[in-house]
Amino acid sequence: MSSYVVTGASRGIGLEFVKQLSADSENKVFAIVRNKANATNLHALSRDNVTILQADVTDPAALKVAAEVSTATDNKLDYLINNAGSSTNPGLTLDRFNTVGVVHSTNAFLPLLKNGSAKKILTLSSCLGDLDFTLAGEIEAQPSYSIAKAALNMVVAKYAVQFKAQGFVFMAISPGIVDVSGTNESGPGAVEEFKMLSRGVPKAAPDFKGFITPEDSVKKQLEVLNRWTVDESGAYVSHLGNKQWL
Repeated sequence: MSSYVVTGASRGIGLEFVKQLSADSENKVFAIVRNKANATNLHALSRDNVTILQADVTDPAALKVAAEVSTATDNKLDYLINNAGSSTNPGLTLDRFNTVGVVHSTNAFLPLLKNGSAKKILTLSSCLGDLDFTLAGEIEAQPSYSIAKAALNMVVAKYAVQFKAQGFVFMAISPGIVDVSGTNESGPGAVEEFKMLSRGVPKAAPDFKGFITPEDSVKKQLEVLNRWTVDESGAYVSHLGNKQWL
């Protein structure tokens, strides 16, 4: 049996993580959402091994309460998947959600992870946080989001350095360009931003074949996570386990 916490679990990629991880009835999955009452897709799963918890990742107090999952896991947690994020700031503004939220959620669950057997923390990043990709594609889209994800990659690296001796595996992963059109995750703003991104894709990723499904993205991410080792802790890679972002 393994235990997992997934943030941002109400829809899209986060929901797919919950679906795939809870498909094994031996796993315990704790799905963290901002509004439990509105998490209709999670409730619809109706799986005994899924527990829905309400907490905003920018609220350390709420996360501390959520971390009381220890009562159901003998004070242990094996995996933390930091999926919660937002891409709703198209301009050059201060974006704390995509970086500080990960720090808060990681800190909240570290005491449990220290007692776990896997000690693995997967954090969702983006190809837009990669300097070389941005320059190669001359990509102007999502400046605040991109800066936040680049900072997030450094956050992951710092955690990796600090906790490597304790057997932790931290990694930042780009999920690919995922089609979440059926999950109410992408509004008109996101569509327009992708149009801006797509203008740079032929330059930065000439072999890009198009969107992938949440199912395929999560399956590949979990394959990478499961094979990642302490010696590789702190890496920033794609869902393919390398620097091929798309």
